[in-house]
Parts: sequence; C-alpha cells; structure tokens
Amino acid sequence: MPRFLLNRLSQSIVLLVIVSIIGFTVLNLMPGGPLAQFGLDPGMTQKDIARLSEQLGLNRPLWIQYFDWAWRLVQGDWGHSYRDGSSVLTVISRHLLATLLLMGTSTALAIAIGSWIGIRGATHRYSLFDYCATVGAMVALSVPTFWFGLIGIYIFTLKLGWVPAGNMYAIGDGSVLDYLHHLILPSVVLSLVHVAIWSRYMRTATLDALTQDFVKTARAKGVSERRILLKHVVGNALLPMITLAGVQLPSLLTGALVTETVFTWPGMGRLFLDSLGYSDYPVVMGLLIFSAVLVVLGNLIADIVVAVVDPRIRLS
Repeated sequence: MPRFLLNRLSQSIVLLVIVSIIGFTVLNLMPGGPLAQFGLDPGMTQKDIARLSEQLGLNRPLWIQYFDWAWRLVQGDWGHSYRDGSSVLTVISRHLLATLLLMGTSTALAIAIGSWIGIRGATHRYSLFDYCATVGAMVALSVPTFWFGLIGIYIFTLKLGWVPAGNMYAIGDGSVLDYLHHLILPSVVLSLVHVAIWSRYMRTATLDALTQDFVKTARAKGVSERRILLKHVVGNALLPMITLAGVQLPSLLTGALVTETVFTWPGMGRLFLDSLGYSDYPVVMGLLIFSAVLVVLGNLIADIVVAVVDPRIRLS
C-alpha cells in the first residue's frame, strides 16, 4: 500500500508541474500579455508601461519568470491581483465557498439520481423506463449547459416565479432558506449532464455485476432478488463509479464556470472569466493551479478508496 500511494503521489506531482508550465507559458504568450489592461489607459505612456514591466519582473526571460513564480508558489506566496493588489489566495478564498457549495450539491444530486436511474434501468432492461432514460441521457449530453440554464430561468423564474434567476442570496436576507432557494436552479442545471453520465455508467456496471457467478450462486441458494441487488450487485457496481467520481471533477469545474456565469453565481468560475477579461494573470494562474490540485486530489482519493475497497488493485 505505501508503494502504491507513493507511485500515485509522484505521478500527481509531475502532472501538476506540467499543467503549471503549460498554463504559465500560454498566458504569458497571449496577445497583449499581462500588461494589456494598462495599455487601455490613455494616461499610460510607453515609458510608464516599461517601468511597470520592470517593477513586476515581466522584462525577464520567460523561464526565469516561471521559476520565480513557482518558487514563491511553493513557499505559499501565490502573488497579488493586478486589479486591487489583494493576495491571490485571499481572492480565491472569497469565492471558494460558493463554488464548493454549488459543486457539492450538484454532485450529490447527480450521484443519487444517476445511480437510481442506472440501477433501475439495468434491472428493468429494455423496458419503457430504460428507453426513456436512454433518450433522456442522450438529450442531456447533447444540449449545452448554458441552454438548460436559460430555459430554466425562463420557465421557473419568468413564467412560474418559483426560484430566483441568479445570485447566491437576496440583498438584506442571507438566511439559510434564502441560500437554498437560490441554490436550487443552478445546482439542478449543473447536475443534469452528470446525471446522464452517471446513469449510463451505473447501468453498465450493474448489468456486468448481474452476470457474475456470485449472483448466480446467491440465486441458487434462494436469496431474494432485493437482497442480491442491495448486498451483492450494488456494492460491486459502485467500484468503477468511485473512479468515475474523481474523473468527473474536471467536467464539474467546467460546468460550474458556465453555470456560475449564467446565474451570476459568485464562485471561482465567474472569477476566472472576470480575471481573464481584466488580464489579471496572477489570479488566473492561481485558479488554474488550484483547480488542477482539486482534480489531482480527487483522482488520488478515488484511487486510494478503490485500492482499499478492492485488494486486487492494491496488490497489482
């Protein structure tokens, strides 16, 4: 087990280094560069921009800039925002809770609803429910997330008036019920695509578990179908789903970016787009690294959980 963990950890560190190099290089080679926003100020002269570039260390070779940024990152200094001078970690922390709340709620919905649909579709194969679930999954995977968001706002906000159109809470309220009221629509929209993905994988994993010898043996012993399903089939079908949960983190972050923009949700996705528009590269790089750490950490935890649950993987 220690060797397994060390191997996974070393792979994760190498991946983070590669992501940081690519992200840093692409951002600094974009047209305009980090000082693009200052060039829009009519009061800024070329001498002012050159002096600012020297103060920020942007006139040095790119590889020196990267190593300087990476060394400060390892020491806990993620840089400061070009917009207001705040620490990058402080800026991210202001929006972290909103994103975690949205992602956590949508993930819980996707796992619960998708697992139920997948298990029922497998146990009622080729039934009307199975066909409807398949068609619904294809539709959910084919339609962009922002379209679901706009349709949800039009129907449930403008027409029915059931839920708010956006923001995280109403000004002057801020109660728990108000937070939940604002959370309903964006979390449902973000979970739709993942419900479709989770249900299809769960259906396949359940069908595979139903054909195993231990299920046939349990039936031969007279064990009820309900007990076989709950005790033997679901547990084995969930093993690949644990890995899927870690793999789904990148798509959750991408979906959160779109969903937060549509619903003006003050999370990291919206912060990323705003920072990119203002050429606030320290914040953009901080969000990129933070998201990469979350993805790597999610996959690492999923691998560890699977290895603990399934000794075959650990021993291999």
